[in-house]
Amino acid sequence: MAMSENGYCGGELDLFAECRNWKAYWSAAISPYVRGEVLEVGAGIGSNAPFLNQSRGQPWVCLEPDARLLARLRVSLAHSGMEPLPEAIHGTLESLEASRRFDTVVYIDVLEHIENDRLELSNAGARLRPGGRIVVLSPAHQALFSRFDATLGHWRRYNRRTLSAASPPGLRLERLWYLDCTGLLLLAGNLLTSNRSTPTPGQLWIWDRIAIPISRVLDRLFLHSLGKTIVAVWRLDAAQSG
Repeated sequence: MAMSENGYCGGELDLFAECRNWKAYWSAAISPYVRGEVLEVGAGIGSNAPFLNQSRGQPWVCLEPDARLLARLRVSLAHSGMEPLPEAIHGTLESLEASRRFDTVVYIDVLEHIENDRLELSNAGARLRPGGRIVVLSPAHQALFSRFDATLGHWRRYNRRTLSAASPPGLRLERLWYLDCTGLLLLAGNLLTSNRSTPTPGQLWIWDRIAIPISRVLDRLFLHSLGKTIVAVWRLDAAQSG
């Protein structure tokens, strides 16, 4: 895994922590699929869980392999207002008790950091209860792989074909779609003109405050057929789990 227990390669956590329009958008898109007891793999500094678990009272487990981020994660969760207080665990899927199972396993901008993504998803599928789901949100389109991706420790970007190919055995691909078509244009423009290793605060402000509201409208018009982010949902049907 690129996200080893020794340290996290990426630095986007602080950069994107205040992109609240974007977080509100993707969390609203995937929240219908997030149910029951949730395992969030690669929880980082804890900026995503409050958007997904808004007054639901769901049991929530945050799994974080980077020991340096774990302290920040625990402080963030303690001030999140989430009830019950999420459990924060240092490590990877292998760190959990072998018998532990969940209703939903989520990867928010995490799977692209993991070298063997197919093995990771297979292991996640083995952690599901009957009817459980895996939800993945990741950057889209390998042609847009940039210096920024490399700086963050990304192994890849995905499209429908490559993310489908990583499907965990025994699970049904329930839905696969794109988000943020406006952001796709901005990202392509940046790649052609400057290919910066990190976005500027001004670029992030324009994207989050201006582009995301536009994408909310255009994504529906384009039937979520293009975007800079891809989302996949797999389900372990009760019949299959038996």
